[in-house]
Amino acid sequence: MPALRIPKPDGDTHAGQPAYDLIELLFFAYRDFVSDPDRILDEYGFGRAHHRVLHFVDRQPGLTIAELLDILRITKQSLNRVLKELIEKRFVESRTGTADRRQRLLYATPQGHDLAQKLARLQTRRIARALADMEPDAKDAVTRYLLRLIDPDDRAHVERLVFGTEKV
Repeated sequence: MPALRIPKPDGDTHAGQPAYDLIELLFFAYRDFVSDPDRILDEYGFGRAHHRVLHFVDRQPGLTIAELLDILRITKQSLNRVLKELIEKRFVESRTGTADRRQRLLYATPQGHDLAQKLARLQTRRIARALADMEPDAKDAVTRYLLRLIDPDDRAHVERLVFGTEKV
């Protein structure tokens, strides 16, 4: 494997070229990371947007529409279309908020939970295979790297979502 060119923090690489190697590796890694779930989602007539919604609703029962919009950073119109399908096919249910009756709280149904878990297990298997032959602290290094790809002003929010607390 050729050595990767590490770009300088200002975005320039040592040779003055974009970091095509890392850019392309991220494209290919993402393509294959989502390919396993894509095949299963297709059986339900769902796509990647359905997967993202189902994933976060399953991970955070009682999530509000506003919180989900903030996580996904998609338009309300896009979310409504996907959410309507997930609700109609009984993968997600919407409940009225107890403190604020105007709120809609989202929950995965047992069927939705099962599908979310099936998809997460597929992706976990791919991650485990990728880490299997690496040094013991590889997961920590990958975690730090991925966190640093996230915009600094959103990093603490993402850490709370992913880890339940803020990491340093």
